[in-house]
Amino acid sequence: MTTPSTLLLGATGMVGQAVIAQAGDRSLTILARREMEGLPEQHALLVAPPERWADIVAVERPATLVSCLGTTIRQAGSKAAFRAVDHDLILAAARGARMAGTRQMIVVSSVGASAKSRNFYLKTKGETEDGLRALGFERLDILRPGLLMGERAGPTRLGEGIAAAAAPLTDALLHGSLRRYRSIRGETVARAIVALIGIAQPGVRIHENDAMRRLAD
Repeated sequence: MTTPSTLLLGATGMVGQAVIAQAGDRSLTILARREMEGLPEQHALLVAPPERWADIVAVERPATLVSCLGTTIRQAGSKAAFRAVDHDLILAAARGARMAGTRQMIVVSSVGASAKSRNFYLKTKGETEDGLRALGFERLDILRPGLLMGERAGPTRLGEGIAAAAAPLTDALLHGSLRRYRSIRGETVARAIVALIGIAQPGVRIHENDAMRRLAD
């Protein structure tokens, strides 16, 4: 019997790299904008500019589309460039997947995401979530981590470095409904993603800090 296929976007970031590391014997199709070295041999790498991703996803017809895409306004260079990745590119790839009959999508969003937020970052994340819901995947899993902890490729993000140093104290102060704002390791998020791939129950599920930790265990 053929194993249902999984296509991964955002493989070069912290969570995406951790998904590859945590995939075990599961084969992934990885769609990236540049070559990646050191991939386990069971994975297939497709390299293409982002403007072609939607068409490639449609041709690949994955059973599950996983998006770990994400940047910051500072990294992107402008709000428009940030939105082009965290909203436009994710939704374009998702539309390609739906056209091809993809059943499930798993997306990494952010704690506090809401289309009604006054914060541009969280508003964009919320609008992306709403756009994915509207596409009508049989199963949609939205992961909302707080501060991501772990090894990151590329230049150090000063603000995140300061926040990471303060995280043990900050986390200890977050209780009850505020627990969802606690930091979480990228590896933990990745293990939760791998656990969600192929789940049969339909519906839209939101996974925040405690839920992701349970899935990862």
